[in-house]
Parts: sequence; structure tokens; C-alpha cells
Amino acid sequence: MKKYVSIDIGGTAIKYGLIDENGNILCRYEQKTEAHRGGPAILEKAVRIVDDFRNEGEISGICISTAGMVDTKRGEIFYSAPLIPDYTGTRFKETMEHRFGVPCEVENDVNCAGLAEYVSGASKGCEVAVMLTVGTGIGGSLIIGGRVFHGFSGSACEVGYMHMEDSDFQTLGAASILTKKVAQWKREPAFRWNGYRIFEAAKGGDALCIRAIDEMADVLGKGISNICYVVNPEVVVLGGGIMAQEEFLKGRIEAAVKKYLVSGIAEHTRIAFAHHRNDAGMLGAFYHFCQCRGK
Repeated sequence: MKKYVSIDIGGTAIKYGLIDENGNILCRYEQKTEAHRGGPAILEKAVRIVDDFRNEGEISGICISTAGMVDTKRGEIFYSAPLIPDYTGTRFKETMEHRFGVPCEVENDVNCAGLAEYVSGASKGCEVAVMLTVGTGIGGSLIIGGRVFHGFSGSACEVGYMHMEDSDFQTLGAASILTKKVAQWKREPAFRWNGYRIFEAAKGGDALCIRAIDEMADVLGKGISNICYVVNPEVVVLGGGIMAQEEFLKGRIEAAVKKYLVSGIAEHTRIAFAHHRNDAGMLGAFYHFCQCRGK
């Protein structure tokens, strides 16, 4: 049975493992990205990961999901935020194929997550699906007919930069803003608060935490509505660590979407929460590899 190395590179952690030809994850591992060390160090980490798996047996391909804007044909980063210095221009595909002699395919991490949900998750079989990941920022992907829509220059659905209220979508609606807002309102250091504590406090009736969550849900509802007016998806899938709070968030976000979206569109738009969670990047990278290779 063929085995593939799949690597999911995020700003905080690199998740990686082996996936068989049927899409089963055979093993999972994780290490810190150490983003501050820059693109060359991350590429070196990825090479070492593949090297270690090669020592254990033959692999048939390398699948990479990564933060940043990706030129999928060249398999390299063509734009990256300052979080990872010197990441722009990192040539994963060229480096891996030259070093290991097996095919390598690379895709943006949110696009991978959206593809994973389409193939075997919350948007399975949907003709038009949007995926949003809500974390430090907000990332987006658009899946049409089972394929990632990349746009003219490969940067479609970068919705986090979408202008809203003299700011942008991710500055107003990301999970990181929730923590800062609660800490500011309570006049406490930000390190004392995280998403988990905020939601636990809200469930216990903390008025300030409930207010902050309601404001975030309202921003997300407005942003989702703006996206829906343009692409009219069947489903919007929400991912990212904070979306593990589905029970607390789903009703609030659905209500906000209905508030900003006309009824004729709202009644045909479903809000769903990601199925694959931490495995989404690895699985999506494998599915992308299979599509590129006609498998």
C-alpha cells in the first residue's frame, strides 16, 4: 500500500504524519513552527520530517499544507504575512522533489481545510462551499464543484482583509480580538485570558464575556453575509480552535447571518462547523495531491 507524507505548517505548530492511499491517517505528530526563525528554518524542518519517514520505508509523495499565499503550480510561497519572516519565495516543491525524487504538491492551509471538509467532512458533496477558519486572523477558501477556486492570481477568498467599519474582517472578528477585548474591559493583563476561559466564564453567566462573544458573533455574521451576497454558497463551514464551542456559538452566528442576509438567500444558506478540526490541513493536503496527480 502506498504511503504519503503530509505536513501542515501553521504559524504556531507543524502537524505531520503518514497517510495511506485510501486517505487514512496512519500516524500523527506535532512540533513547534518557531515562525520567528523564518522561512529557511521551516523548510529545513519540513525536509527533516520527510527524511525521518524515508528512513522508515518508501514513500510515494509529499503533501504540504501551509500558511501564506501559495503558487500551486510552482509549489512555493508568493506572499506571506510578517508572522513568518523570509517565507515569501520558499520553494517547497522544487526542494522536496530534488532532494527525495518523489512528487510534491503544495496548497494554502485554509484551502486544504476547505477541500478536506468537501471530500469527507461538513460540506461533503456541496456544489459551492465556503470555509472560514477563525483564529489569530480569519482565513477563507471557496470550493466550487469539488475544486478550490484560486482566482486570477491565486489569492481568491482572502476574506480576512475584507474592509468592514473602517477596519477589516479579521481585525474585528478573529478569536485573538475576543481575548484582548475581555482583558481590556476587565482591566487585566491579556495573558490571564484565553478563549477557553472566556467561554467557561460566559457559560457561568459572566456578562462581559457574553457581551464580547455576542459582538464577535455579530461581526462574523456580517462578514459571512457579505461573502454570501457575492458567491451564494450552499454551506459556510466554520473552523479554527474557537469553533469547538459550537453549542455556544452556532445559534448566535446563525442569528447574526439572518440579521444581515436577506431572507431569500438566508433560507438557502447553511452554517456548519468543521468536522476534521486538527486533521483538516493534513487531509486536505493529501486530497490536493490526489487531485493534482489525477488520483
